[in-house]
Amino acid sequence: MLSRRHFLKHTGTALAVSPVAASLLRSWPSRAEGFTSLRKGTGIFTQRGGTIGWLATDDALVVVDTQSPQSAADCWSGLQDRTTHALDLVVNTHHHGDHVGGNGVFAPHTDRFVAQEHVPGLMRQTAEGDKADDAPYPTETFEDRWSTSVGDESLTLRHYGPGHTGGDAVVFFEEANVVHVGDLVFNRAYPFIDVDGGADSQNWIDTLETLHQTLADDTILIHGHGNPEYGVTGDRADLLVMRDFLSALNEYVARQRQAGASLDEMQQIDVLDGFEAFDFDWALSLDNCIEAVYREQTAG
Repeated sequence: MLSRRHFLKHTGTALAVSPVAASLLRSWPSRAEGFTSLRKGTGIFTQRGGTIGWLATDDALVVVDTQSPQSAADCWSGLQDRTTHALDLVVNTHHHGDHVGGNGVFAPHTDRFVAQEHVPGLMRQTAEGDKADDAPYPTETFEDRWSTSVGDESLTLRHYGPGHTGGDAVVFFEEANVVHVGDLVFNRAYPFIDVDGGADSQNWIDTLETLHQTLADDTILIHGHGNPEYGVTGDRADLLVMRDFLSALNEYVARQRQAGASLDEMQQIDVLDGFEAFDFDWALSLDNCIEAVYREQTAG
């Protein structure tokens, strides 16, 4: 199975200060890079790792996720062209290295790093050796809900229980009607189901349904990762595509187990029917997803 450490290395860096980050990032598939504005001062930055979201106005500057030290530096430089306002805070949607790896770049500019309460511990679990004590960890945590005002924007963070990991946060830019869902959506791409990091694919399905019911048709969603053909932004319909994939995956594994198939036999399929778009040149595979759900269903 693709381990957490293997995934973190493929997606950027195992921890913010990982010495192997640069070489691993060079091997990561290229995609459209740079800044894209969305609505009311919000936007995204793409380079290597999980999508960075941002709010940059005359009276507010917020960063959501930080990728790697190298790409975070490029992001920070570009944000200086968008506002002269000091950095208000950084949000980490979860603990994976491709979302927290650039924390150190932003740390000199703010002492406010916000994440769900499980994130600091999960970061320490994935730290490499003595680097655990050097990592810039979240300084403010919350259990289920957190909110603040930044300039004219109202920022709300919600945790709906375990999904992709045990500490996923969904970030709502209320006035802009933009929502960063982190790695709760791999947009038409095979996801990483971090069983060791507290993932729960069944609750992940429930969370996606809850979000779909909560959000409006004109809400812009920022996804953690995406198939280049579909991109890393979209709308609430993308939530149901992710939900349907996870549901089909769970149903497939359950049927195969009932039929007496071994894990190896389950993994012989190339694609799940109806989800052919997920099968492209990508670091994660259907085999990984099958094994993760198999582990969930057979735990205990």
